[in-house]
Amino acid sequence: MSDLDLKTLAGELDATYLDNVGVNPGGFDDLPRRNEVIALTEKLLELLYPGFIRNFEEKTTEGKLRAVRNELLGVLQRTMRRSGQGRSQCPAPEKCGDEDSHCTQIANCVLSALVSLREIVKLDIAAAFIGDPAAHNYDEIIVSYPGLKAITIQRLAHLLYQQKVPLLPRMMTEYAHTVTGIDINPGAQLGKGIFIDHGTGVVIGETAVIGDNVRIYQGVTLGAVSFPKDACGMLIKGNKRHPTIGNNVTIYSGASVLGDVTIGDDAVVGGNVWLTESLPPGAKITARPPEHTVKLASDRQK
Repeated sequence: MSDLDLKTLAGELDATYLDNVGVNPGGFDDLPRRNEVIALTEKLLELLYPGFIRNFEEKTTEGKLRAVRNELLGVLQRTMRRSGQGRSQCPAPEKCGDEDSHCTQIANCVLSALVSLREIVKLDIAAAFIGDPAAHNYDEIIVSYPGLKAITIQRLAHLLYQQKVPLLPRMMTEYAHTVTGIDINPGAQLGKGIFIDHGTGVVIGETAVIGDNVRIYQGVTLGAVSFPKDACGMLIKGNKRHPTIGNNVTIYSGASVLGDVTIGDDAVVGGNVWLTESLPPGAKITARPPEHTVKLASDRQK
C-alpha cells in the first residue's frame, strides 16, 4: 500500500472547514471547550454548595468568586466574539462600551444572582427531603440526587440564557443531561421547590414554565406536540410550544404532557398518561389500567 498523501489530504480537509456552510466557519480555536465549561459549571456549583465538590485551590469565598469570574469572562469573551453577539446583544449598547465590558456585565450579573439562587436551591433540597421517604438528610441529597444537580445547573444556565449568551447555556445543561439523564433546556422557567425524583429520562422543553412545589418522576416529558413551519419549510422557532405547569402539581413516571397547554394548580397527572389538552386546577387524570387475563391450565393444554 502506498503512503497516504497527507499534504493533499490536509488541503482537502481544510477546504471543508472554510466552505461557508456554517459548520466551523473560520476555524474552531475560539469555540468554548467542553472541559472548561464543565470545570466552570462545577465551580459555580461549589459556590452554591460549599464543601461538597471542592474544585477550588482558593480558600476564601472572595477568592473563589474572583477565580470563577476570571474563568467565566474568558469563556464569555470567546463565545460572544465567535457568534458576533458581543455588543449587538447588549440591552443598552450606549452603556455597555466594548465587548469585554458587556461580558463583564454578564459575568457580574451571574455572580450577583448567586445569593438569591442559594435561597432557591435550599427550597429544592427541602422539597426532595420532604418528598422522598428514602432521603435521610440534606447532605445525602446534595451529593447524590441527580434531580437536584440537573435543576441547579439549569438554574445557572438560565441566567446566561436570559442574557442571550449563545452556546454556553446549552453546553451546561447538556453536561447535566450527560451525568444525570435529565434533559432540561436552559430556556425553561422553573419555580421554587422543584423535586425531580429518580429523574432518568425526564425531558423539559425550552418554553416550558413550571410553578412552585412541583414534583416530577422519571420518564416524564414536557414537550411539544407539533412543530409549525414557515413558508420555506423551516421550523418556526421562539413560539411558546411547551406546557405551563401550575403550583403543587405532581406528574408521575412516564407521563407526556405536550404542547402549549396549562396544567392547573394542585393537579395530578398519572403515570403513562399522554396529555395534549389543559387540565383545570385540582384535576386528576390517569391512564386506563391494564386488563388482566387468566388462562386456566385446561386452556393451556389445548
